[in-house]
Amino acid sequence: MITSPPRSANGDGPADGDPGNGAGPGTGAGPEAGTGPEAGAGPGTVPRNGAGHRRPSEATPYVDLTRAEWSALRDKTPLPLTADEVERLRGLGDVIDLDEVRDIYLPLSRLLNLYVQATSGLRGALNTFLGENAEQRGTPFVIGVAGSVAVGKSTVSRLLQALLARWPEHPRVELVTTDAFLYPMEELKARGLMSRKGFPESYDRRALTRFVADVKAGKEEVTAPVYSHLIYDRVPGERLVVRRPDILIVEGLNVLQPALPGKDGRTRVGLADYFDFSVYVDARPEDIERWYLNRFRKLRDTAFQDPSSYFRRWTQVSEEEAFDYARTMWRTINKVNLLENVAPTRGRATLVVRKGSDHKVQRLSLRKL
Repeated sequence: MITSPPRSANGDGPADGDPGNGAGPGTGAGPEAGTGPEAGAGPGTVPRNGAGHRRPSEATPYVDLTRAEWSALRDKTPLPLTADEVERLRGLGDVIDLDEVRDIYLPLSRLLNLYVQATSGLRGALNTFLGENAEQRGTPFVIGVAGSVAVGKSTVSRLLQALLARWPEHPRVELVTTDAFLYPMEELKARGLMSRKGFPESYDRRALTRFVADVKAGKEEVTAPVYSHLIYDRVPGERLVVRRPDILIVEGLNVLQPALPGKDGRTRVGLADYFDFSVYVDARPEDIERWYLNRFRKLRDTAFQDPSSYFRRWTQVSEEEAFDYARTMWRTINKVNLLENVAPTRGRATLVVRKGSDHKVQRLSLRKL
């Protein structure tokens, strides 16, 4: 049976004893030959000359920006988080500090605030067209965050939640991870999917899409299952309640997957069809693998020690045996999921955030309108 280690209580990936929501100690994201704008495998990029300046090229649907260019776009936006707050939001093994938040995530929060305001303006235009009898209420702005477990997308999601909630226009920001919509372990076993946990077919995609659709429709109260990385399963009888947020962030490996055609051949509405904005957190697979293994090592010394942890057995064997397991799970399960399912969705994102080997963001590609 394939398993995955826990997420850290405050971090991306394993928290309470489970390395991630995929098979083995986490799941992968980002193509093997180099992912994102840099490798030319992702969103269109603007080639640069030796001095780092843009040079004329074929048309591309993305604006390609260096870290410095992106950072300049925060436009005097004040940083509302302290170093202690950033530390609490940081994922296990993720490298992030106030400079990273100021340079990367503060400009992103400003951009998203502008998007929310623009959406409100469009709603006003639609209400003018529909007339008083058909005036619509405001509905939540929905953001999707995709990428590998070990790449840091959970940290990105938590930072965005904290930053966006500080803007006066939208103080109520909710965050939901797709882990909650993994089939219960008993059902995964019955379907023969324990070795495919984290692959698209291991999720109750219909329930997940319905949940986001109901939130987007403006329902007063919508609930979702609760997942525990400690027991590696849903928590029986527990539900997460979401009540008309201003913004909903949906984080998960496969949130950008297109909808599968129905049995009748008709095209269905997919989860990503409800997103107003989406982010793909990208890095080279060899870097993600290293981060994944480093996190497994930390979890083995911490969360896995909990007697209730599903992964406690990996503290009872030799370090060599434990790391053979982790490497095997990455290369035979998680990397396969990455190449076949996660990385191909990168080009569907509104923004691709590309990390270097030190976990710091190097460049970004923003889709043009």
